[in-house]
Amino acid sequence: MEDQDVQEPESEDEGLMDDLDMEEADSPDAVAADTPDLETETESEEVADEVVSEETTSEATAATAPAHDTTDLVRDIEAILFIAPDPVSLEVLSEVTATEGEDLAHAVEAVREKYSDPDGGIIFAEVAGGYTFRTGDFAREAVERFCRRPIDYSLSPAAMETLAIVAYLQPITRPEIARIRGVGADTVVANLLDKGLVAEAGRAQQTGAVKYRTTESFEKLFGIADMADLPPLEGFEATPADVEELREKLHLAADKRQ
Repeated sequence: MEDQDVQEPESEDEGLMDDLDMEEADSPDAVAADTPDLETETESEEVADEVVSEETTSEATAATAPAHDTTDLVRDIEAILFIAPDPVSLEVLSEVTATEGEDLAHAVEAVREKYSDPDGGIIFAEVAGGYTFRTGDFAREAVERFCRRPIDYSLSPAAMETLAIVAYLQPITRPEIARIRGVGADTVVANLLDKGLVAEAGRAQQTGAVKYRTTESFEKLFGIADMADLPPLEGFEATPADVEELREKLHLAADKRQ
């Protein structure tokens, strides 16, 4: 009989190990270990997208945002436009705020946006080559009624006295008026300014005090064609030399009262 290769059966231990290996390979844990974690990859991609988005947003903000905080600048521009009788150009705003470029442009736009409501009482406007505030259209009737109110020109004896001093000695400063009258003139002069009977006329060179003069409203109220029609002092026509002499005498009289 020829020799034949006879495969010996595997031992029971080896067969068991093979079965265990097969079961482990088919188990869910084994499959999970070999399968990429899709949820983790998705989260990583989302985080990466958020980082890119934040970087893009930061770059865009840096490109459009002003270099410095413009809060104070916006406040200053508001105040300037509020008191300015005429539109203020960008060049003037740059000069008085000592600011230029993007900072100034962003501040102006902030003021424009703040006062852009068409229903508001104050509206930002760009006219005549500059910027200004105007009243809102819906407030027009109330503003017109206010402007039609008659001005009360009633004057106290102190106001008449002060007005006479300004009329004859103009331009004259408030301290000079106070010296002549012997009492403070701040309140009286402020009332005359409100009534439009006196106005500022520059500043004194030595002291820097504001000078005051009479206005056209003063001439209309007292029926004077021009200041040459003022009644003469002490029965004589006052020349510039006479006015200066009168001024000195009034100052001396005031000094004696002190």
